[in-house]
Amino acid sequence: MRRWQAGLAGVLLAVGAASGQAAEGDWAHYGGAPGGGQFSPLTQVTPANVRRLKVAWSFHTGEKGAGLRDPERMRFEANPLVVDGVMYLTTGTDIVFALDAATGARHWSFDPQIARDKHYSDPASRGVTYWRDPQAGAGTACAARIVFGTLDARLIALDAANGQPCAGFGRGGSVDLHAGIARIDQPDRPWRNYAVTSPPVISGDVLISGSSIGDNRAHTQEQGVVRGFDVRTGAELWRWDPVPRRADDRRAAGWQADQAHTVGSANAWPPLSVDVALGLVYVPTGSASPDYYGGERLGDNRDANSLVALDAKSGRRVWAQQLVHHDLWDYDLASQPALATVQTAQGPRAAVLQATKTGFLFAFDRRTGEPVFPISEVPVQASDAPGEQVSPTQPMPEPALRLARHAPVTADDAWGPTPSEKAACAKRIGGLRSEGIFTPPSVRGTIASPGWGGGVNWGGIAVDQARQLAIVPVLDLPMQVALIPRADYDALTSEEARTRFPGQEFTGMDGTPYAMRRGTLLSPNSTPCVAPPWGRLVAVDLRTRTVAWERPLGTLEDVLPWLPLEVGMPLLGGAVSTQSGLTLIAATADSRLRAIDTVTGKTLWSSKLPAGGQATPSVYAVNGKEYIAIAAGGREGMGRLDDALVVYTLDGTGKALVFQHGIAVRMTVLALLAIAILALPMLWWRRRRRAKARA
Repeated sequence: MRRWQAGLAGVLLAVGAASGQAAEGDWAHYGGAPGGGQFSPLTQVTPANVRRLKVAWSFHTGEKGAGLRDPERMRFEANPLVVDGVMYLTTGTDIVFALDAATGARHWSFDPQIARDKHYSDPASRGVTYWRDPQAGAGTACAARIVFGTLDARLIALDAANGQPCAGFGRGGSVDLHAGIARIDQPDRPWRNYAVTSPPVISGDVLISGSSIGDNRAHTQEQGVVRGFDVRTGAELWRWDPVPRRADDRRAAGWQADQAHTVGSANAWPPLSVDVALGLVYVPTGSASPDYYGGERLGDNRDANSLVALDAKSGRRVWAQQLVHHDLWDYDLASQPALATVQTAQGPRAAVLQATKTGFLFAFDRRTGEPVFPISEVPVQASDAPGEQVSPTQPMPEPALRLARHAPVTADDAWGPTPSEKAACAKRIGGLRSEGIFTPPSVRGTIASPGWGGGVNWGGIAVDQARQLAIVPVLDLPMQVALIPRADYDALTSEEARTRFPGQEFTGMDGTPYAMRRGTLLSPNSTPCVAPPWGRLVAVDLRTRTVAWERPLGTLEDVLPWLPLEVGMPLLGGAVSTQSGLTLIAATADSRLRAIDTVTGKTLWSSKLPAGGQATPSVYAVNGKEYIAIAAGGREGMGRLDDALVVYTLDGTGKALVFQHGIAVRMTVLALLAIAILALPMLWWRRRRRAKARA
């Protein structure tokens, strides 16, 4: 059932694995550190020399979805780890590779062999976790191990030296996470909806993992428990459920007891963060099920859509801050909490920053959960759906920290590249309810702005603590959602759904009076119905709690070749900032990796990737040389798909994977086109004059 490959390099890796602490320049954790933050202390690549970046090497995983039921949904979102000169990464189907981080040569690979004849609700894996056992002697099997979760809900531990399963972990190196979960997918069903898509975290010798749960299937779904395991044996040590199942639970005031007993989800699917000194793990939770109708989960749904601090040893809830009450918009907390020291008027504060799909940026005291940035409860719109009871207010930071579009979308906001598309969008917008952020879903249809993609998604934020800047990728693409009365949904045929609502997703929300449909707010020709930018990069000054700069990110070059206009394209992925003053980000639909001046927001360098870099870069050093790695796998709806990992260094000698047409070339071509267009009337006038002269 498992395949692994190892060579002579495995012996050498075993020695390195047991040699002590990780070397300087390693990227040893998802997001760069146990507490995230997506920051590198390396300084070799600077704003002054970044234009010399070239490909050092590239690697193709070979995973393009062959044999899967829906290969077009394959994703490559890995944030590769680098420890002692070895890179570890996963594909969207959980195949793990260990590579030489300086050359890309393969050391070993391991395939957990998930079933390829199934659909997976979120076919992604954002990486692995590395752990070195301080009690293990040199050369001991699994003295250093790679731990990761799978699409079929297993936790697997491998020997970092050779990729062999750690026999003492669970059963033959694997722990089945279905144990103790009330609802699981039946073997004969085509879909798999319970998984792990983000790497677990480790505090001491406790391995902590959340889960990914397929949205909107029903009121009763898998429980969104967070669990702690012994990292050596895989034995479960504790579990914490964000939903209070007992009436005597102090959190039960935010729920109705009979509903809380059956509701599912509220799970933590993005990466978690750890404060090693405090022994706390920070857990960003999501919506209770289903996302768009809460009549079967009345109340504020306390600890869902919350940032929760748990004691890593026991799983005890230390504090929690709910950032969306009674979620009706799929506003999961989707990004990794980022630990940072924030300079305030009262002095430095050890804070945890949380960006949200709503486009808000919050900050809390790591130890107590007290807000570091002010929060207000702001009145919001009521629901017109029978049975629904919305929260009358929602927590919001100061206006400067509300980073996404939140205003109502009206017919006057309609946009399109042609008059007919603009008119079609105006008509579409006019038929939908839109009263700004937190407008509840409705039977007529509601515009969600931000949509369920954010705001800020799993790409998270990069924090430059010295400069006190948080760099935030923001998606600004309104979406639409509608509730469908059960009788209407039952009568709706698949053909009718495709014809009337092309490109929209339908889900049953069983156990409620409604099904739902949702989709991006697009014209009949699939153009966004609001003007760009649809993707921006925003720098927040943490000292002053204001925006230092913001800019659109991404060009139309794949739609209008050679056009250098930076309009701001849809984006998904993370940024990394460096001590030298660079911010590195791909993420956009135009398939470019960019180096941006952290202080000014100006693009200093970019490189065309073979597909979109819908991932977060890794920055590391081997033998004194700095490297920048990005997974370029693309994503459905954002261009072509690929299986490439591309690594850059100064004066790299690797072969470029894509023709690089620079801005000077594009400007020259654009100028020639402009001259040609301007010359046409003159040529027409001369030709007409000659014709008249001959007459």
